[in-house]
Order: sequence, then structure tokens, then C-alpha cells
Amino acid sequence: MSMPKIECTDIDKCCAASSLLQSIALEETAISHILNAEGEKLQKAVSIACGQKELIEINQSVESMVDKITSLEIVLKSKLDLIKPILDDCKDCDKDHCKDCDKDHCKDFDKDDKCDKKPYKPEY
Repeated sequence: MSMPKIECTDIDKCCAASSLLQSIALEETAISHILNAEGEKLQKAVSIACGQKELIEINQSVESMVDKITSLEIVLKSKLDLIKPILDDCKDCDKDHCKDCDKDHCKDFDKDDKCDKKPYKPEY
């Protein structure tokens, strides 16, 4: 599998927030693969284990990995909470909204026309 790419040709606040959102999604995908592998490891151990001691060791290994993933999920949630306000500012410009708005995403809005900014659409 090739390495995923997150690209923005014109880096601005919205692009940076979108890239962060994409990185969170990629990390979540990686976590799902790790959890799946841990589940398969546990299933295999149950099918071939010769004794209770082996099962306990495998269970402790899986438990350790799940604990580490739980910590990572907390970090990812914090990261997402930090970028949510930025993403909210990056939503599509709306003629009725932008005519009286001073936010960055509406600064290029032509009061008689439409927003010159491209709509915010995260790429996955």
C-alpha cells in the first residue's frame, strides 16, 4: 500500500485545518487496522494455546496495546476539538451571510456577486 498524501497547493488557515482533519482520519484508519490485528492475534492464540499461562500473556499484550490506543484516541479527540472552530469558519460562503460578515472566509466576497473562495471540502 502506498503512503497517503495530503496536498494543498495554496496553504491557508482552512487548508491547514483540512489537512489536520485528514491526518486524524488517516490515524483513525491505522488504529482500526491495529485493533483488527490484535483481535486476530487473540483469536489465533485461543485456537492454538496449550495452557492458561499462554492465554494470559497474550491477553496482557492485547490489553497493553488497547490501553495505548485509548491514550492516542484521547490525543486525537483533543486535536479534533482544537480544529473544529477553524473548520466552522471555513464553510461555504453564502451571499446573505457574507454581505455583513467580517470573518476571513467572507473577505473575498463580492457584495453583488458570489464568494471568490472555493468551498471547503475536505479530501479523504
